Amino acid sequence: MRMVTPANEAQREAWRTGGFPVVERVRPGVWSIPVPIPINPLRYVLVYALELPDGVAIIDAGWNTEEAYSGLVEGLRIAGYEITDVRAVLVTHIHPDHYGLAGRVREESGAWIGLHPADARLVHERYDDEAIESLIDKERGLLLRCGVPEPAAEELAGASKMIRSFVSMAKPDRLIEDGERLDLRGWNLQAVWTPGHSPGHLCFVEQDRRLLFSGDHVLAKITPMVAVHPQSAPNPLADYLEALTAIRKWEVDEVLPAHEYRFLGLAERVDDVLAHHEERLTEIEAVLASADGVSCWATATRLTWSRPWETIPSFMRRSANNETLAHLVWLEARGRARRVIGEPDLWYSL
Repeated sequence: MRMVTPANEAQREAWRTGGFPVVERVRPGVWSIPVPIPINPLRYVLVYALELPDGVAIIDAGWNTEEAYSGLVEGLRIAGYEITDVRAVLVTHIHPDHYGLAGRVREESGAWIGLHPADARLVHERYDDEAIESLIDKERGLLLRCGVPEPAAEELAGASKMIRSFVSMAKPDRLIEDGERLDLRGWNLQAVWTPGHSPGHLCFVEQDRRLLFSGDHVLAKITPMVAVHPQSAPNPLADYLEALTAIRKWEVDEVLPAHEYRFLGLAERVDDVLAHHEERLTEIEAVLASADGVSCWATATRLTWSRPWETIPSFMRRSANNETLAHLVWLEARGRARRVIGEPDLWYSL
């Protein structure tokens, strides 16, 4: 794949070397604030602050930890604002590194929280304490059908409870629909529904400034996880690839993602991500062709990852399995693979 052109070389270098980027003024009225993420190789989420006549709106918020909250507060101060100046929290999607601090920010400032309806429907089961056990049971059942050994399935499903601790439970105040123009004075900000990474993932396009706030939908170097899980759409990879093609049409000068670094060349990056998924689908087809029926888990162990399978932490193996399942489901829908339901389900090449 081609290396995208970074919009800020220092920001790219911080990502490459394992450092931490600085708070910076991206454009007049736009600030990039790195907020630390604990126990996660992504290290930080880039929160964007948009200046308003009476304060700021922020895009995403970070995990609900003291370190993350302090990072957000300090970043806003560098930009000239306090946490009490936040008027709106536009959440690209429901994952903890984007949604986790939204409730605490609202408590401190009175800001409204906006989320797409498809993700808003998931809040109760995912983040309410009385509902989390139901989600864990569903995840355990899915992992067992994928061929995950029972002790490992129990451990991997339980990771949902750990993730819950990084979120301040907060139902959104507003539902942001596809194509909606946000009522933020001085901004021509339009929401674009880009499902796949989550059912309700949103990007935000600022047409006057020719900027795309891409959340996790399009990143500079890595590809976002697109997985089948109890709260996903039936065929999330199909949704994601369609949304990628749709976002490609926007003519923007710069992409401002939630991780890594800002970059130029949206269309070229989308083409690279599409090519990556086609390569992955071909690799999975080769695994199916070499076996007489294989589980999703066994398929995942035979694929190429960023590190040897044996060294992948257990909680990340759940993501790898569920991402593999998304590709298998896509192949099945296209008539390129066949599933035989069982304990576990077995997959065959066509």
